[in-house]
Amino acid sequence: MTVTKKDPVLAVLQLSGGNDAMNTIVPYTDPNYVDNRPFVRIPTEQVLPINDKIGFNPAMGPLKELYDQGKVAIIQGVGYPTPSRSHFRSMDIWHTCEPDKVGDEGWLGRAIRDLDPHKENVLTGVNFGRGLPRALAAPGVPVASVGDLETYGVLTGIDNEDQRLKALDVFSRVYSPMIGKGPVIDYLAQTGLDALKGADILSSAAEQYSSTVEYGNDTVGQYMRNMVQTHLAGFGTRLLYTTAPYNSFDTHAGEMANHGRLWTETSRAIADFYEDLKEHDASENVVLLVFTEFGRRVHDNGSGTDHGSGGISFVVGDAVKGGLYGEYPSLEQDKLLEGDLHWNNDFRGLYSTLMEQWMGLDAKPIVGGSFEQMDFVGA
Repeated sequence: MTVTKKDPVLAVLQLSGGNDAMNTIVPYTDPNYVDNRPFVRIPTEQVLPINDKIGFNPAMGPLKELYDQGKVAIIQGVGYPTPSRSHFRSMDIWHTCEPDKVGDEGWLGRAIRDLDPHKENVLTGVNFGRGLPRALAAPGVPVASVGDLETYGVLTGIDNEDQRLKALDVFSRVYSPMIGKGPVIDYLAQTGLDALKGADILSSAAEQYSSTVEYGNDTVGQYMRNMVQTHLAGFGTRLLYTTAPYNSFDTHAGEMANHGRLWTETSRAIADFYEDLKEHDASENVVLLVFTEFGRRVHDNGSGTDHGSGGISFVVGDAVKGGLYGEYPSLEQDKLLEGDLHWNNDFRGLYSTLMEQWMGLDAKPIVGGSFEQMDFVGA
């Protein structure tokens, strides 16, 4: 019997706003956690233990189940040198792999260029949600960006072409001050209409799809469902991307209620995504990356937590060797970075692992150099 190997696919879920690493993977037996979090702390008895030191937030039961099945790699202490606490700047660094200057190409835009150098498929990369993440933007690289597939349209459900072009103009004005008007105009001229074309093709994905998996009604759940629909439609899409609602993980106030709700929704959405792929015998060639732009301050502010640095990422899938990667950053006062968790895993090493070991690409030009890789691929 001939077995045809399926092309590897990378899905990305961006947790916008800066997810609190300490209340996600909780150092529940560390006295420094108790001391630093008098108000914003997960009670020890509620933690879902991984070992005798750390455990999952109790809202993350579905993700913990996948972890117990060996399907989740937890990347601890992930970050980059001289971290920024600005949402916009830090996310830009994660998107372009340029911590020392403002980059003009997204890392996944570069990957799409390598995957489809002749621009034969406008659906090699697809984003679900508002606008186009910088991670996917590179001159001459077409990427489709759509809202809900059931009411599809480029840039969040815009059907009229004049309105779509106005939306692309808004994109231009947002990014022009940062990287200069010339590169933005060039980018839109080369890729804007390709994106419109890709969205029109995508409209058929929802029509072909049926599943017994019932996703939540939240935005992340719906976009994760759209990712599966697109993957199952066989468009040749290799990179799928979506973002949790803008800055939703920015928990300066009311964190205990809000963060728990966010992880209830997000953990369920990730598990539903995996189960949906599994139901359709389509999970073996999809890996999901979950990341955020930074963690939060070690000490709470009485109601929430403020912008910090070292954070947590997750990689999920059948091809993942589940477990803990890197060390959980120390909470001891003299080992903090200006009151933040100290990063010990450069995110570009995480990206490099995914690009080379999973996608089969040369990571150096994509991430801007050589970085230590991990061994979570190849279950």
